[in-house]
Amino acid sequence: MDKVEDKKRTYILVSVLIGMLMSAIDTTIVILALPTLTVDLHAPFINTIWVILVYLLVLATLTTQMGKLGDIFGRGRIFNVGFIIFIIGSAMSGASPTIDFLIFSRIIQGFGAVLLQANSNAIIADYFPARERGRAFGITSMGWSIGGVLGIVLGGIITTFIGWRYIFYINVPIGLIGFYIASKYIKDNKKSSTKIDYTGTALIVAMLGLISYGAIEVASVGANYFNLALVIIGLIIIIPFAILEKRSKSPVIDTRVFQNRKLSMSLAAATLQAIGFLSVIFILIMYLQGVRGLTPFYASLVLVPGYLLSSFLSPKMGKLSDRIAPGMLAGTGILLMAAGIVVYLFLGVSTPIYVVIAGSIITGFGGSMFWPSNTSSVMSNSPKQLYGSSSGLLRTLTNIGTLMSYVIAITVAASTVPRYVTFEVFLGVDKLQGGLSSKFIVGLHYALLVSMIVLVMGALMSYMTVARKKKAASVETNSGDK
Repeated sequence: MDKVEDKKRTYILVSVLIGMLMSAIDTTIVILALPTLTVDLHAPFINTIWVILVYLLVLATLTTQMGKLGDIFGRGRIFNVGFIIFIIGSAMSGASPTIDFLIFSRIIQGFGAVLLQANSNAIIADYFPARERGRAFGITSMGWSIGGVLGIVLGGIITTFIGWRYIFYINVPIGLIGFYIASKYIKDNKKSSTKIDYTGTALIVAMLGLISYGAIEVASVGANYFNLALVIIGLIIIIPFAILEKRSKSPVIDTRVFQNRKLSMSLAAATLQAIGFLSVIFILIMYLQGVRGLTPFYASLVLVPGYLLSSFLSPKMGKLSDRIAPGMLAGTGILLMAAGIVVYLFLGVSTPIYVVIAGSIITGFGGSMFWPSNTSSVMSNSPKQLYGSSSGLLRTLTNIGTLMSYVIAITVAASTVPRYVTFEVFLGVDKLQGGLSSKFIVGLHYALLVSMIVLVMGALMSYMTVARKKKAASVETNSGDK
């Protein structure tokens, strides 16, 4: 019987890994195809940027609610529907005749990715006993952590040797395999009476949409009354959103999740890690392309060693988090990622490329420690009836961090060199010359310092879960003595 269950769990893990890997890869696979897209679809650069951002915006705004869909209708059913919608959106993206149709198709693809992401951790928590979850989360975290950089590399290879449309078409056969396995082995959980908060969802879509659109407009055309007003309105929406969330019976962000301090801190650490680190990847790509003159394809290859290390170590670190405090492992992992950024602070106009590789190895090692252990901490501290909500909230917060990372990377770069040059560097179609390189590096150093500070704050959040656990244990012991 145990062998049958182990085999079943293995297939479930494979299907979840496929879903996570595909949805993560498609956050970045478009980057190196943007110049080709721009020419082939006769679109301006500012429009092609939204091929990336609209996908991230859907992930950032809908993940929590789609986690609730799994609680309401069954996680197996919603997860399987996610595969189908993702496959349809991918096929539509590949066949897009115009940039507007491609952006619309990416919205559909993003919705499918949301259904996959929001329910993945909850499915692992449903089927795997607590003593085995760390390893399982390590494997699925591997899919998420390496997916972003793997997407950049795959995008370069496929676009260069096959054609940009196949960066989307490749999802169809892989998605069908994932769907077949999931439909056979993942069954529906016991359903709950949770409801969808449509008003709250609309507010968070408006909030993040306005902030993102306004910030990108500032980066592309400069600050004016209109785009600054968009950002300000987006920030103001936070107030009615917060008020509504407190009164709603089924809020977008379930405040019950935050009643557990360890869970709250683990979620905060995930958010800070996403904001602080993911923008570093895009900053490095701009450095390698714009300052060092590498092609987009070779620039992405420089970052591969660290993520290969991360993918190899993530399952092992996840297994380790089953035996020691996940918060301790997660906090140490974030500090290692911050240490990698310290290495990047030495980058200059003629710094040897191996310095970037060394930094990526350090950050990759740190990531392998953080991602699985933090996910394990979130799910192990979540009540069973809130698995879907907690899983969705974790993905929502990390996706918001990813979205903000793109915006931060572009905005910071645009503040140091001419805006049109920034977008050309981001797309890999131009190299900085003379004094512009030095100015660009100064701006990147400031951005890296901010990222490092944010990561250290995330590490403190993770360590506080351990401290609080020890304190609680001490109080419990003293009470027993009395």
